[in-house]
Amino acid sequence: MTAECSRAGCRDASAWVVAWRNPRIHTADRRKLWSACDAHVDFLRDYLAARDFPVEVSALSAVSEEGAPR
Repeated sequence: MTAECSRAGCRDASAWVVAWRNPRIHTADRRKLWSACDAHVDFLRDYLAARDFPVEVSALSAVSEEGAPR
């Protein structure tokens, strides 16, 4: 099964995982995961970073091989 991009209205296949958390409500060990296509990875990362959320972007292939984003 192919993961779809998390950007609203986009159904393209994902190539990236965007791991983030809201430090005001999430503990340091909790991260939410969004998937992103090549066209939207920058938009999603910038959207979260603008809110001062810790954000990490990993290739979906690396996540699939390792089991979790770094």
